[in-house]
Amino acid sequence: MADEARADASGSTGASAQGPARATDLVERSLKSAALDSGLEWESPGPGSFVVTLPGTRKLSTTCSLRVGRHSLSVNAFVVRHPDENEQGVHRWLLERNLKLYGVAYAVDRLGDIYLSGRLPLPAVTEDEVDRLLGSVLEEADGSFNTLLELGFASAIRKEYAWRVSRGESTRNLDAFTRLTQPSSS
Repeated sequence: MADEARADASGSTGASAQGPARATDLVERSLKSAALDSGLEWESPGPGSFVVTLPGTRKLSTTCSLRVGRHSLSVNAFVVRHPDENEQGVHRWLLERNLKLYGVAYAVDRLGDIYLSGRLPLPAVTEDEVDRLLGSVLEEADGSFNTLLELGFASAIRKEYAWRVSRGESTRNLDAFTRLTQPSSS
């Protein structure tokens, strides 16, 4: 009650001004509301922990883990595994891309797998901000997926294409990579 009175007196309506339990409740409501309003699949495997599935077109889906901490909401989303080749080129592209992103940045884990990661201070967590953050993750994970595959897996794409052609299999899902699979016309 004292925390709520301080929040009212200071004019702050941010989640952290309400105390840890109340902050978690407010953040959870914002997360649930943003997910439901967007028609997203989500679940809460435990208190303060949420998993949201974002549908895509290039990357069929991106799974986001959101965790309510003591002072911030963190988001982590797997984008692509460790590149098979051109690791330096991939990492350079990620670092340059980080300069253009909102709310998240590319990160690499100890295995070299690529993630989008971000944090919001609890007072900034609103339904609109969660929607904006999830939109940023979706736009980036889906929009950069083919570029990351071209940069880090070109040889594997070419081998897959050749294998499918040799067996008479469909290559339709590799159409986005014709630059890599078709002979150049120069």
